[in-house]
Amino acid sequence: MTFKEDFLQLVWKYQYFEKADLQTTDGQNVKIIKVGFHNLTEGPDFRDAMIELDGVTFHGHVEVHKFASEWKQHAHSSDPAYNSVILHVVWKNDKKVLRNDETEMPTIELDGRIFLEIWRRYDQLLDFNEDLPCAHALGQVPEIIRFSALEKALVGRLHEKSQLVLNILEQTNNDWEETAYRWLFVSFGFKLNAEAMKELASLVPYKILLKYRNQLPALEAILFGVAGLIPEQSDEPYVHYLKSEYQFYQKKHQWSQKMIRSHWNFMGARPSNFPTIRIAQLTSILSKAPNLLESVIEESRDFSAFKKLLQVQPSEYWEYHYSFGSESKRKVSKGISEQVLNLLIINFVIPIWFAYGRYFQNSEWQERCFDLLQEVSAESNFIVRKFFESGWKPHNSFDTQGMIGLFRNYCTPKKCLTCKVAQSLIRSENK
Repeated sequence: MTFKEDFLQLVWKYQYFEKADLQTTDGQNVKIIKVGFHNLTEGPDFRDAMIELDGVTFHGHVEVHKFASEWKQHAHSSDPAYNSVILHVVWKNDKKVLRNDETEMPTIELDGRIFLEIWRRYDQLLDFNEDLPCAHALGQVPEIIRFSALEKALVGRLHEKSQLVLNILEQTNNDWEETAYRWLFVSFGFKLNAEAMKELASLVPYKILLKYRNQLPALEAILFGVAGLIPEQSDEPYVHYLKSEYQFYQKKHQWSQKMIRSHWNFMGARPSNFPTIRIAQLTSILSKAPNLLESVIEESRDFSAFKKLLQVQPSEYWEYHYSFGSESKRKVSKGISEQVLNLLIINFVIPIWFAYGRYFQNSEWQERCFDLLQEVSAESNFIVRKFFESGWKPHNSFDTQGMIGLFRNYCTPKKCLTCKVAQSLIRSENK
């Protein structure tokens, strides 16, 4: 049976092997006092362990490999972080490992010692050829274990997304108002145009737009002009007006940079998600939000006010257009749907709250993220459907965001054995 190193790490972490008459490969008696803390970053696999070798106590780290020869392959001998390793745990001791002082590294070999039940469960309950390796066995996992795994994955996901907000905060010299503005644009780009939206917001500072807050055509001229989306040639009077207005503001503010149409993705997007529609919606939001950050932070305790801020209609031109020059035959509402509104709460509001809590070291904001996610309806996407089809039904966005975190950070890279769900499935009854 094939397995990876993380399987051996799990075996060591939970001591899923026979320890009677345990000896190192050179004959020293081994007593394990502390297995150490599993290190998921760089350095030895388990830190701050404690073992006895022939009655002498040692404190230090434990490194796990499938084959002892991997110590040299991974260049651990030249890495000072491994100088404090007190035990090498391997499946096969295919090569003697020496410390820098030429003494032999204490090594235990697990071949023939791992509980047979662990092998069986690992082989039968996890199918690494599937997108969800544990899909066929999810029903065996207690609900409390699944919730714990979701919560851990959700926290990891919120850390990742909030770090993107904090990165923008650093770029704006800790200007939270400008950061909220840029993150709003990123969120409105969704996946397809997030980077282009981020660039657009960085080219047009929020403070400049605030000067024209009560002039919706001016906001559209500036944003569409800098975005490079106003056509050079057009028979439509409104397009000529926007072009003329943009030229005026470009000279006034001495903008030397602007984007081009190829920066934007129209292909693959539904008309309602065209960047032109999203920018038109953003101009309407900005015209009604004199203080964007306050709308997110202060007024968000009553979310009806924030929802009202986002539920806007673009200007009259966009009642019959999805993009410049392409007029629709019938009037179509370009307001923000309830589904998109929920996505904006998840992708715009929640990361800002979490980042705000991290920045000011206030855990209340993080708790509010969890509370709010449990009030927002469950999302529907291909990842969530995979869990649903496996018998794991999400009830709200707390669940679906956790599922997305599980899928991307554990299932896809096949880091199953660091996931509580898989650990529960192969847990030994013999330990």
